[in-house]
Order: sequence, then structure tokens, then C-alpha cells
Amino acid sequence: MGCAISLLVIHNISLPPGKFGGSFIDHLFQGTLDCNADPFFADLEGLRVSAHCMINRTGEVTQYVAFNERAWHAGVSSFEGMDNCNDYSIGIELEGTDTTPYTPAQYVTLATLTKKIQQAYPNITNHRITGHSDIAPGRKTDPGAAFDWGHFRELLALS
Repeated sequence: MGCAISLLVIHNISLPPGKFGGSFIDHLFQGTLDCNADPFFADLEGLRVSAHCMINRTGEVTQYVAFNERAWHAGVSSFEGMDNCNDYSIGIELEGTDTTPYTPAQYVTLATLTKKIQQAYPNITNHRITGHSDIAPGRKTDPGAAFDWGHFRELLALS
């Protein structure tokens, strides 16, 4: 990464949309998704995306990219006037949708993981934790209305 890591971006993902479990997310982030496996996947043909990690519905973490390496999760993005958030951020995906409530296990794991990330990357203050929708307004909506920021911040304070 070209700059100091100073931002944590929270996303959501489900493949196909609204379906949980399975290996499609792993395959997408590893560049091995069979785009013929589901009609929705045709739109993903040739897409190269990655996240640092994903927290599934049971709270299990899968890491795809080392935190000190660039992942391709933010796309066209800006935070506090600084563009190209991929250059200085860590992206965490939650298995979910904008409208499906996240699980208690996901919140606990996210708060625990966030605290560990903050210890390793002290420039990521609580103020510098944001949603994908906040760095790409009008283009992205995740983690969505179902994400309870207040609950997450309470857990973060307890972690």
C-alpha cells in the first residue's frame, strides 16, 4: 500500500443476492467464480474484486488479503477529501444484505476484529470506521439500513 493504513470500510455481500452460505464469495474473491453457476453471476464476468476478510453469518472470519496489502474493495471512493480508499483502507465484508439483519455473532466478531486491527493500525480511530455507502455515495449502499451502527459502536467500546 502506498500510504499509511488509516481507514476501515465495512461492506456486505451475498452470492447470489440474498443467499447465504456456500463457496461463491470465496470463489469471487479468489478470482475463480464460475460465472455460469447462477444467472446473476453473468454480470460478474471479468470482475476483479477482493476484500481483506469476510465475516459469515456464524461469525467465522475468512481472510483473503493480508491487512498490509491492497485489496480491491472500495472502487471509486473518497473519505474526507482523500480519493482512492483502496490505497489506505482495510475492507471487511459481512455476509448479508442491506435489509437483512446481521447476526449477533457477526457484530461480536466485527468488534473484536476491529479492535485488533486498530491495535495494529493506530491511525484507524473510531472516527475512521465507515460504510462503503459513505465513501461511494450514490454508487454503493452497503452495509445498508440493516447494519446497527449504534450496537456495533457499543460492542467496540466493550471489546
